[in-house]
Amino acid sequence: MWDYSEKVLDHYRNPRNVGSIEDADAIGEAGSLACGDSLKIYLKIDNGIVTDAKFQTFGCGSAVASSSILTEMIIGKPIEEVRKITNKDIADALDGLPPEKMHCSVMGHEALEDALKHYFKEEAAQQEKIVCTCFNVTEKQIWDAIKENGLTTVEEVTNYTKAGGGCGRCKGIIKDILDTYNKKTAEESKMTSTQMVLKVNKIIETVIAPELEKDGGGIELVDVSGNKVMVKLYGRCSSCKNSLVTLKTFVETTLRDKVSKDIEVVQV
Repeated sequence: MWDYSEKVLDHYRNPRNVGSIEDADAIGEAGSLACGDSLKIYLKIDNGIVTDAKFQTFGCGSAVASSSILTEMIIGKPIEEVRKITNKDIADALDGLPPEKMHCSVMGHEALEDALKHYFKEEAAQQEKIVCTCFNVTEKQIWDAIKENGLTTVEEVTNYTKAGGGCGRCKGIIKDILDTYNKKTAEESKMTSTQMVLKVNKIIETVIAPELEKDGGGIELVDVSGNKVMVKLYGRCSSCKNSLVTLKTFVETTLRDKVSKDIEVVQV
């Protein structure tokens, strides 16, 4: 049994803004009945503001909840702000979704994107390559899901897009897309020494230091040499017998997650 948040259950049991808008300024669709889930979203836009939004969906409770909260997220918002919403924003607004149901938030995002393309009269790109014929998932949809959600395995891609969840013959292609994305990301992530120092210092100042300050401690970046980051602890952190644990389990882990997995933190 999947573990659903109270917000998911609330929006499933009491969905907001269900229905259609006859004179909608934009209509977007995603999914299909053949795939098991489908969504149609209607937008009313006045002077660049989304004044109303309604949806019609066929799918599970997570699909209903994702569609419901999406309409609440966009009503009253400037269209340019609405364009920045991602599927992760939808899931976060619901206090999370089970991994197997993340494709519902992706469907909401895709329907919103489709509506905005029609509103701005953006021409459709050339015919997109279908990777998963069982669920009609394109290469671009898989690529976008990997990029926006940090997906690393074929199973995660299936959870977010349904691709590979049918006959499974496309799993090899999905793995190739993951490998290509990881290679491209690795090439783009190579930083100069100056960029490395700036990024490490920013994470220390905005993420790590505020947490240490809550316990009366502090941290200062001393130097960066290759992947070795030298820091100085002060306040309560400098005299704490668990300072080494703090360095490794919090400081080093945070920097590895946000800057580079090869970082080693050393106290000086």
